[in-house]
Amino acid sequence: MPRSVTALVSLALILLPQVVVAIEIPTISFGVTDATTPTEVSTAIQVLLVLTIMSVAPAILLMTTAFIRIVVVLSFVRQAMATQQMPPNQIIIGLALFLTFFIMSPVFSTMNENAIQPYLEGEMALETALDEAVLPMREFMFSQTREEDLALLIDIAGNDQPVGPEEVKTATLIPAFMLSELNRAFQIGFMIYVPFLVIDMVVASVLMSMGMMMLPPPMISLPFKLLLFVLVDGWGLVVGSLVRSFA
Repeated sequence: MPRSVTALVSLALILLPQVVVAIEIPTISFGVTDATTPTEVSTAIQVLLVLTIMSVAPAILLMTTAFIRIVVVLSFVRQAMATQQMPPNQIIIGLALFLTFFIMSPVFSTMNENAIQPYLEGEMALETALDEAVLPMREFMFSQTREEDLALLIDIAGNDQPVGPEEVKTATLIPAFMLSELNRAFQIGFMIYVPFLVIDMVVASVLMSMGMMMLPPPMISLPFKLLLFVLVDGWGLVVGSLVRSFA
């Protein structure tokens, strides 16, 4: 090894400990202390409630928005075409999420203007902001919930029949909304299945008439399904129908 390289290595070994000592690495510490005032107790409870809400917020947002109907219908499209895992689950869920944001953007904008921004500016208390934020979401769910599903949940809960929408509890409205969304999604799924089922029946009949009973009909019908779906702009029709169904 050349002497110059050896000298550089020796110098680096000498200076390295000094550089490491000179660098201050920050640390993070957590602790629990006794509360001395009622305000500190109230703040701790609020922090705990916020963390709890944040942990279940994704499920709440997905189950109270247009996500249910969209993801179920898109899954029906894939199954009706018999394309196995095409498109993949990540694509289906991603498309459903972006369509949900597109459909729910007016609701989210109203929540931001009436509740989130006034609360962040200190013009509204937390409890009032939560009540104001729930109102646009309740209006959306009421517009998409069937009366039969809502009456069913109210009857199961043993509550009296409400006079107006404001008397319906949110805990009763959310499952009723989910049932209505699943019902509509399955109705749309049935309409999607019909043309593909006709193609399967025609292909199966042709193969039986030709004596090719050992050849799987789905293998032959898949290209015709894809061709039909592309010719009629299937994705555009499905997405357009889904978005218009929430109008």
